[in-house]
Amino acid sequence: MGKRCAIGMDIGGTQLKAGIVRDDGKVLYQCTAPTLAISGREALLGQIGAIANDLKGTADEWDFELAGTGIGTAGFVDLNGTVAEATGNLPGWSGTRLKEEMESRLQVPVRVDNDANAMAAGEMWLGAGKDAEHFIMITLGTGVGGSIVHDRRIYRGREGFAGALGHQRVVIEGEACTCGQRGCWEQYASVTALRRLMVTKGVQASTAEELFEDLRNGDPAAMSVVDEYARNIAVGLANLIHVFNPSSIIVGGERLRLRETPCSSRFGDT
Repeated sequence: MGKRCAIGMDIGGTQLKAGIVRDDGKVLYQCTAPTLAISGREALLGQIGAIANDLKGTADEWDFELAGTGIGTAGFVDLNGTVAEATGNLPGWSGTRLKEEMESRLQVPVRVDNDANAMAAGEMWLGAGKDAEHFIMITLGTGVGGSIVHDRRIYRGREGFAGALGHQRVVIEGEACTCGQRGCWEQYASVTALRRLMVTKGVQASTAEELFEDLRNGDPAAMSVVDEYARNIAVGLANLIHVFNPSSIIVGGERLRLRETPCSSRFGDT
């Protein structure tokens, strides 16, 4: 064939994103679907397998050799590609031998990692981290994920579970977290937390996109929400800077574009 590609998949608590990527990093095709998390493990495995097989068929139609599949999933993933402990956003996902399951269904090599580690690897390859020796990767979505890159290698800790940066405690006896603790950064800096803050403050917007549109139009309630949310993010980032002294912090996930708002000063003030 000559042309090579891989399938990439991101399994989040809310959305499942997938695509076909050429061996030079160019994304040839991508799709998004609601994650069937609440339907249980087998339903979610079936969904992942069906989408991946569809993409495998597309790659074959395009005369591409499929080198393998890379899967990033929320939760703690061990070095063997098993979800050792899932987040509360993926009920029943703990203990899933995801690498084994998907290799059986797809008949191609599969690599499974924590979603933030997978994103950090991509940033090292072709993104904002391609020239950085040391950086922190933060993902903001249904939860908050993290990855630590040191000397251009992902730091994994003893069992591969390092990087749970969303579970640093930023408020003593604060909001209850799905991990069982209280006051985790995830409960203040995730997109889920932003939506909860919108309800608490009674803004008219029902989505993050509407909230930022109201902000651009000068709505004071929207300004109050985004200001508090930006401060919540900044507090956690400041902690990471003090602990790790990274050359940079890369924030990915939902496209909230806080830097384009008047609240961006929070990142410099904290």
